[in-house]
Amino acid sequence: MLKEYDIDKLNPRPNPYAKELKKQVTIKISPSVIDYFKEQATQIGMPYQTLINLYLSDCVKNKRKLQMSWE
Repeated sequence: MLKEYDIDKLNPRPNPYAKELKKQVTIKISPSVIDYFKEQATQIGMPYQTLINLYLSDCVKNKRKLQMSWE
């Protein structure tokens, strides 16, 4: 390992994922919803927050609209 590095020779590149960096937010979600996603995430072997993000990203990509009816 060198004591000093020549920055000009490092060939810096822009981060290809810079547009998709995640932003930390705080939201209130009911425990049953969290439990559901945790169970699903465990079955497929991924973190539940990643699964929630993928689900919401799919909604955005497909421009899904919420359909609700009150009885």
